[in-house]
Amino acid sequence: MRRLLILSVLLAALTALPFGCSPDEYADERTVKLDFSADTVSFDTVFTTMGTATRQLRVYNRSSHDIELGSVTLKHGRQSRFRLNVDGDTSMVARHIELQAGDSMFIFIQACIDPDGSNQPFLRTDSIVFSNGQCVPLMAYGRNAVYHKVDSGWFSRIDCAAWDHSRPHVFLGPAAVMEGNTLVLRAGDELYFADGAMLIIDSMATLDARGTAEQPVRFTALRQEEWYRDLPGQWQTLWLYNYSTANVIDHAVIENGTAGLRCYPMSQLTLSNTVIRNMSDAGLVGQNATVACNNVLVYDCHSALALIGGGDYTFAGSTFADYWSYRSRSRDTAAVIISNYYYLEDGSYTGADMQRANFTNCIVYGSRSAEVAISTMPPFAMHYAFDHCLVRGGEWDEDPLFEDVDEDNYRLKDNSPAKGIGYQY
Repeated sequence: MRRLLILSVLLAALTALPFGCSPDEYADERTVKLDFSADTVSFDTVFTTMGTATRQLRVYNRSSHDIELGSVTLKHGRQSRFRLNVDGDTSMVARHIELQAGDSMFIFIQACIDPDGSNQPFLRTDSIVFSNGQCVPLMAYGRNAVYHKVDSGWFSRIDCAAWDHSRPHVFLGPAAVMEGNTLVLRAGDELYFADGAMLIIDSMATLDARGTAEQPVRFTALRQEEWYRDLPGQWQTLWLYNYSTANVIDHAVIENGTAGLRCYPMSQLTLSNTVIRNMSDAGLVGQNATVACNNVLVYDCHSALALIGGGDYTFAGSTFADYWSYRSRSRDTAAVIISNYYYLEDGSYTGADMQRANFTNCIVYGSRSAEVAISTMPPFAMHYAFDHCLVRGGEWDEDPLFEDVDEDNYRLKDNSPAKGIGYQY
């Protein structure tokens, strides 16, 4: 009987112990000021009907009091163009959220913008509203676009005659300009590519892309948020297929793909006043093609330039700068590769004469001790020349003194050894 009495007293005492906070022990949420990892959560270009990458907001309770937030929601409710995940709760209104003293929680945000009739970027706003009276603004710039989806087989066919120059074009998979057609791109045209997407200029088809210094033609990745802005490998390539003819690209930016330009056998390209950057493979690949380049800047690629299997190439007034570093992966190739052959899957090789690989008034420089690699195989001829060129590992090897490589500024400083001494035509 005595044991039963003691046990009853112990159970009563344990029942009275506070194993968690009761509602009375929370501080009044209105008296606690939360801190946030950002004053405003903003999204850059959001193409209509498409979701965005996820942004995160961290919410801190830096006070010495535990609180329970009655609710976290969006000001515009179900009409909002934003969606929240509040510490794992994806309901429209997250309720009764405990936030202990000195603790924090995450809110994840996405934006999805409905189309309207505008050809210009437009702003959509909302706010994350906390029941303690605080709020965090949300902003997203939406854009209407023309979408290219795979319509048959593995690619979509581009209707060149109906190309809309008033809106950006979004490629959700491979797309092709078919034989006998010419795709004309004008100043300010923008082409955005999703993962796996590419633009193919088929045999006997032509790309004529002519921008201006103020409004270049832009070939870039679909994701435009800050984290993706300099990320290579987000889409595939501009592919000039065998015998694509008279291609012209002038005043363009090609960025953040796998290979900027692939020029296949017997294709023709005139490339000028163009920047190619942030490619996980090569900036420009020529495979027994005919390419003439003037005033071209290629930088931050696994290789800036790969001329393989022969061909006819001329480069004037161009810079190939390679300080590429991506996810701690070391660069194991030179900035410029020149060969008159390439290997086949069975281990044999094929190729053609390198009729000409001539560089005049060019800079080839980077983080390796030698930035030009030349290899040849019989019976193919190899002809190349560097005239008035500053080449890392070459006969004239001096630091060109770019303004600021870390800031992608490849203009020459006033005291650059390469300034003002190029060959005068």
